[in-house]
Amino acid sequence: MSSIMSGKYDHPPKGVSMDKRMNALTFALENEQKEREFYLAHARKTRNMAGKNMFKQIADEEKEHYEMLKKLHDKWQDQKKWPATVPLKVKKSLAGTVLKSMSAKKSARITGTEDELKAVRTAIDFEARGVALYTKLGKQCKDPKEIAFFEMLAGVEREHLLSLKDTEEFLIDPATWYQHVERSGLDGA
Repeated sequence: MSSIMSGKYDHPPKGVSMDKRMNALTFALENEQKEREFYLAHARKTRNMAGKNMFKQIADEEKEHYEMLKKLHDKWQDQKKWPATVPLKVKKSLAGTVLKSMSAKKSARITGTEDELKAVRTAIDFEARGVALYTKLGKQCKDPKEIAFFEMLAGVEREHLLSLKDTEEFLIDPATWYQHVERSGLDGA
């Protein structure tokens, strides 16, 4: 087995130094925690059930990301190299299914308030920055496992971003959003 595949190096990988990558990982940890707190706070404030459930779902997923990043951070710090045993999978994001699952509930069809829309737009910005950060971290790495890990995280954040954009459209006009979803389900689009 090659040293790259085993995650072991006789010398540090070329590219960005471990310190810079560790600092970026610490920054990512802080962001995941702040985002989770933001989502939980807005889940409590939001009256629209679909928006409330979307915030709760993403908060749960951000917690999973935080825990995975924390394990990575701690192992990386202790071993002074990329750990050989970092999971490259997280649960599939369920954020995209939240709105569709709420379609029969009248409480989900309430147009969002300006504050709810502002919160969703702030969340969209968080997730866009998360995609950019994890993409950048992946590009700075040379180890295929590091690259795959950060690409996976960028992909999950991208799913959140798309779900939040969908939520924004929904909160602006729930009736039209549901008509669009029902129509696309009927015509196979």
